[in-house]
Amino acid sequence: MHALVILGPTASGKTSLALSLAQRVRCEIISLDSALVYKTMDIGTAKPTPSELAQVPHHLIDILDPKESYSAADFRRDCIKKVAEISNRGNLPIICGGTMMYYKALVEGLSPLPATDDSIRAKVLEEALQIGWPAMHERLKEFDEKSYARLNPNDKQRLSRAFEVYYQTGKSMSSFFEKEPKECCPFYRKEFILLPVNDDRAALRGLIKQRFMMMLKTGLIEEVDDLKSRGDLNLQMPSMRCVGYRQVWEYLDGKYDYDTMKDLSIHATSHLAKHQMTWLRGALSNSSSNRTRLDIGDEDNLNKIMEKASYLLKPYLI
Repeated sequence: MHALVILGPTASGKTSLALSLAQRVRCEIISLDSALVYKTMDIGTAKPTPSELAQVPHHLIDILDPKESYSAADFRRDCIKKVAEISNRGNLPIICGGTMMYYKALVEGLSPLPATDDSIRAKVLEEALQIGWPAMHERLKEFDEKSYARLNPNDKQRLSRAFEVYYQTGKSMSSFFEKEPKECCPFYRKEFILLPVNDDRAALRGLIKQRFMMMLKTGLIEEVDDLKSRGDLNLQMPSMRCVGYRQVWEYLDGKYDYDTMKDLSIHATSHLAKHQMTWLRGALSNSSSNRTRLDIGDEDNLNKIMEKASYLLKPYLI
């Protein structure tokens, strides 16, 4: 089995490039995005439009309610399954997105962390609400110094996971990471990585700002208000921690004025893009014949993919 992969930071044009490629080859697209899995979260996630989704089969989009969780292990399992199914249909799987944690899990495998227990997660959250996440981070030092040194005091999701693992097993989370992952990716990948020209972060930030302003114009605040009014969601849930959603939720709570919400959202998205680019540059530094860099905004990117992956694409040409 094999797949073509398009990776890039947020607002880099990954989706449009994949859709353009779909006009040339028989393919199906697998979303590599931790936010697109959620139903009714359309505007703030830059989800492909209904007409775009109709152009070519898409997978791992709109598969969960926002109150549910989806992990890197879930993605790895589902993506491998989808690659096999798409290949069996005689189509090319195209994996497209920017959730690098998911892609790392797919390529390198996962350490055998125990499954999350909802009751233990609730216990951890209750403790955090009482003393705060920075204090939880300090407490982490008592039993997991490596995770303490690695994690940010405000990284609620990973801090919670560290406590969950310890409460469930009596072992530190870092002790599991010391074990070699059991599996690696079971199929060949041809990777294309989108990055700004000359790693120009200012140019990418401009694209991020432009896109976020369009999200506000097309109803992001109303979308978050609808989610908020459901009554069964909160800011501790992975779905509501997505960039933009948290900031708009807090704006609706009166915590910020409109301009502050806008600036915080753009800053958070730019910060995410910075981390994505750091990971992608690291991947490119490991020279490999199956990995090609593309410049964001280069009108010739589609032709470059067609040329660099011609051996892979030839059986699927329309």
